[in-house]
Amino acid sequence: MQQILLPILLMLGFSTGCPPVEDIDQYLDNDMDYLVEFYKERHMHPEISLQEENTSMALAEELRKVGFTVTEGVGGYGIVGILKNGEGPQILYRSDMDALPMLEKTGLDYKSKDESAMHSCGHDMHMTTLVGTARAMAAMKDQWSGTLMMIGQPAEEIGAGARAMLKDGLYDRFGVPDYGIGLHCNPSIKAGQIGISEGYTMANTESIDIKIKGVGAHGASPHMSVDPVVLASLIVMEIQTIVSRNIKPIDDAVITVGSIHGGTKHNIISDEVKLQLTVRTYKEEVRQMIHQRLKEITRGIAISAGLSEDMYPEIIIPEEFTPSNYNDPDLTANIKAAASKAIGRDNVIYAEPQMVGEDFACYSSTDDKVPTVLYWLGTVTQEKIDGGDLPGLHSPYYHPTPEETLKAGIKVNTQSMIDLMN
Repeated sequence: MQQILLPILLMLGFSTGCPPVEDIDQYLDNDMDYLVEFYKERHMHPEISLQEENTSMALAEELRKVGFTVTEGVGGYGIVGILKNGEGPQILYRSDMDALPMLEKTGLDYKSKDESAMHSCGHDMHMTTLVGTARAMAAMKDQWSGTLMMIGQPAEEIGAGARAMLKDGLYDRFGVPDYGIGLHCNPSIKAGQIGISEGYTMANTESIDIKIKGVGAHGASPHMSVDPVVLASLIVMEIQTIVSRNIKPIDDAVITVGSIHGGTKHNIISDEVKLQLTVRTYKEEVRQMIHQRLKEITRGIAISAGLSEDMYPEIIIPEEFTPSNYNDPDLTANIKAAASKAIGRDNVIYAEPQMVGEDFACYSSTDDKVPTVLYWLGTVTQEKIDGGDLPGLHSPYYHPTPEETLKAGIKVNTQSMIDLMN
């Protein structure tokens, strides 16, 4: 019926935004120039976290062109596009939208027009892949049945966007999806390939602050002080033993002291030092163990310095954090099989887990326990790989190779969704 109805609608003046096609390769042949142009526009006009007003409007318009019902202003500048096509599963697909506050140094002829912002993490490519997937699925509606839930998410770079959209009733308002899929650009995998693995792939990400108190004095009279700089130094060194001596060797964790601030002058012993930590874990019990040991170590060092209880270090652990990303094994197997059909088995490679964080994990961390997969999308040429010219994510020199990257991402997404729908 759909194969009969769609041409009639087109003749009557209704438009899906792109013509029906038999397969994904035919679609890409017709649409690649359009998508590359959209990608370059987004690259030239980046907007940083919580400021994605024009970006979200552009993405919403692209979804409306192909028949999605779009709701804007979900959790800030978040957008949700829904395309219903009969009975079947509901699949969530997410793209983040925010750029980073930095100067671009790529030298591209389509480099950022804003010297204070750049898409150096590939979110412009993520959005274009979402648009391409949406257009392909709309053009191939006769091949699947179900509901697509396309999400344009703000503020991924500060770990706030996914949580904000969920708090704004994402699942209550638009339905709990049966599956969730996302991708992220990878600066070391060849364009045309994807990297994927099951289980934990990205870490719980926490920012923890420690305020260390002391007794100030003249720098020439240290006996009259309890020097918080010394206490901070002891704490920094002691917490290095948490991972090596308190965490089971088969578990993973990282504790990095990224910032230490204290004192004002050469000859003044201050009365406070502040430490800023990033803590990365996969398992909840490991995360809680680190919290416990931080409290025990800092308290013990304060006691050894003779401080009273009211002067023990203060540990500030925010309740909200970016949870670890867990790729559901069954869904991972389905996407690997679909990807093998779409781009060839040799182009579906194993990607080892990393301790970076991604708030895509929030979509599977609700009580609904939605099975999700976040995979890596290759973005660089073989020549760059051979030459070792591989700037990383968040580098002012990083940019994806547009056409080959888009082809792989759209083909994998579309084949995966069609297979899951059926």
